[in-house]
Amino acid sequence: MLVRLLYASRAVDPSDAAIESILSQSRQFNPTCGITGILCYGGGIFLQAIEGGRNAVNELYGHIVRDSRHKDVVLLHYQEIMERRFGGWTMGQVNTSRINASILLKYAEKPELDPYAVSGAVSLALMEELMATASIIGRA
Repeated sequence: MLVRLLYASRAVDPSDAAIESILSQSRQFNPTCGITGILCYGGGIFLQAIEGGRNAVNELYGHIVRDSRHKDVVLLHYQEIMERRFGGWTMGQVNTSRINASILLKYAEKPELDPYAVSGAVSLALMEELMATASIIGRA
């Protein structure tokens, strides 16, 4: 059974090195568990979709909730899925410097990444549009 989980969190350490460490660890760990997904980071906020088997996704989310590099972790969306939407990425990364402000403004009151201020469905729609506009880096 495949599931998709979407969550938001705030970075405890917003340095480039800390964010790269999280991405590197994800890209190393996720393929062994059949996890795929995409991570959007900007303004100290993570918005991440992860897909895979129900047990693997739930276990990973539990790890994220307990991870001292994250705070204010909020589950935004969880659903059973028939197929992966982010299957081409072990952990793709949205390059927030390439996001057109009008895309963010389309989904929120202000042109900034703030999944805490919108619904999970809106956050998922934003991620879909970011994929469609090629704002994704790090497919591997």
